[in-house]
Amino acid sequence: MTTLSQASLPEILNRIGDLADEHGTDCYLVGGYVRDMIMQRPCTDIDIMVIGDPVPFAKTVRDRLHGKNFVLFERFRTAQLELTDPKQGAFKVELVGARKESYNSDSRKPVTLIGTLDDDLSRRDFTINALALVLNSDGRNQIIDHFHGLEDINSRILRTPLDPEQTFSDDPLRMMRAARFAAQLEFRLVPEVVEAMKTMRERIRIVSMERISKEFFKIMLSARPSTGLITLYETEVLKEIMPEVAAMAGIEQFDGLGHKDTLFHTFQVIDNVAAKSENLWLRIAALLHDIGKPATKRFTKSAGWTFHGHDAVGLRIVDRVFKYMRWPIDPLAYVQKMVRLHHRPIPLSKKEISDSAIRRLMFDAGEDLQDLMNLCRADVTSKNPRKVLQIMSNFNHVEKKISEVGEKDFLARWRPPISGQDIMDTLGLSEGKVVGMIKKNMENAVIDGLIPYDRCAALDYIKQLYKEQSHDTQQSREP
Repeated sequence: MTTLSQASLPEILNRIGDLADEHGTDCYLVGGYVRDMIMQRPCTDIDIMVIGDPVPFAKTVRDRLHGKNFVLFERFRTAQLELTDPKQGAFKVELVGARKESYNSDSRKPVTLIGTLDDDLSRRDFTINALALVLNSDGRNQIIDHFHGLEDINSRILRTPLDPEQTFSDDPLRMMRAARFAAQLEFRLVPEVVEAMKTMRERIRIVSMERISKEFFKIMLSARPSTGLITLYETEVLKEIMPEVAAMAGIEQFDGLGHKDTLFHTFQVIDNVAAKSENLWLRIAALLHDIGKPATKRFTKSAGWTFHGHDAVGLRIVDRVFKYMRWPIDPLAYVQKMVRLHHRPIPLSKKEISDSAIRRLMFDAGEDLQDLMNLCRADVTSKNPRKVLQIMSNFNHVEKKISEVGEKDFLARWRPPISGQDIMDTLGLSEGKVVGMIKKNMENAVIDGLIPYDRCAALDYIKQLYKEQSHDTQQSREP
């Protein structure tokens, strides 16, 4: 039996173990915290399993160790609280009773029964998470490993404690967790787990999109998201949860001409973005930047393969993905902006750039200009080093030109010098299309350098514009 050194554990766990002795309760540290300690990865979420009723013991821990934010779920025999270790700071702690579970084939909700230590460990998702560490003084720090999880950690593989089809049937979200651990830990799924995911993939449909998205975001936030995404694609789980993304896969040949596999290009773009930014929604934008290509794919002998209008089509699909995945609505506009603009800097990099074109790009990208440039650079996935070098040089030219315009900090936070309300008050107009048209013309005049960024100049401009439009309208009505 393996034993961890005393120094490996936070002191707060020893105190919990001492309380368990006083309480006459068998108490174990279980799950991801044990795994992460062995792998020397940071972790602040502690799962503790007790044999018997955990509720009285949880209350003792709260009272004796001054726990905060105590939440009790008596129906599920679970308690949550926050504890502070004198040396390692705050931890989120969950205490739960050992249990065994059974599932109906048409439900993701288990029937939970009181169980033994062996029952509890056998129902875990993967062997690397089916480890328990004794907290009681008798045997403290000893690791219980019934399913060879330590060997699998050393071998960097993912296996299930029981038959993988049964494991995924019990909780289909475990298929998402398999992809997540593959990405986060850089572990390899054993063949029987891969085959079980292919067989059981349709059962993911009974899981709520909120739970699926939570795991998906963890994949996207890993150091190399493509590892988890490829796992989802190859097992066809991706087709079940995000069919529009899976539809980007494949290469078609016509007259000897083929286009690159958009899906695997996208996976590379995501990894490129991940190497530069931890921004989840920029990574999501990378995932969806070419989402409109399958619907707009065309072949002509004169032009070869084209994807005209895929940006505009992509915006509608992005909106649909956000809705059915139950993603928060606030980042939608940002992601759509990245999808809409991701091709804009490319033509600028191939020709002499006017100040007006640069201002237009800066205005449209706003404070997200640097994110847009990062996405554009990440979008370069050619295997030709000379081509990559040339494109990157062109992007350097664009960024140099942005600096030369001398308004980067100003225009990155650009707001019109006057508002729609100012226009209505000044011209005596009611809200409507005329106000919107005047406002747009005023903004274009500022961006193109026709008038300075100045409130008085903007007011003078709209007065003159409105006067000219009124005159033209009057003339058109005369017989």
